[in-house]
Amino acid sequence: QVQLVESGGGLVQAGGSLRLSCAASGGTFSLWRMGWFRQAPGKEREFVAAIWWGSGSTNYGDSVKGRFTISRDNAKNTVYLQMNSLKPEDTAVYYCATAVTPTINYDYWGQGTQVTVSS
Repeated sequence: QVQLVESGGGLVQAGGSLRLSCAASGGTFSLWRMGWFRQAPGKEREFVAAIWWGSGSTNYGDSVKGRFTISRDNAKNTVYLQMNSLKPEDTAVYYCATAVTPTINYDYWGQGTQVTVSS
């Protein structure tokens, strides 16, 4: 069982930056891929970014490419999402998730952290 706790959300003006953190605990030896997703009110959940725990390879959703950066700290079992040049449309609840097997599915999810970008 893996537990994920997100932090770092808040209110920021358009053009500003925030860094989200997601700390994993429990079965961290089995981490394979970690990702960030977001969901705005009335919209479907959207993929933001993913990082493969072993290789460090990354993947991004089209709407955040060039503005967001996902990274990891293996020693701390923590993944980060650096968000720059934020736009009002980035406003959402951001969720961290992890996959412990090499499939497209994510097995565990955090509780989410609110990001609000004002215009």
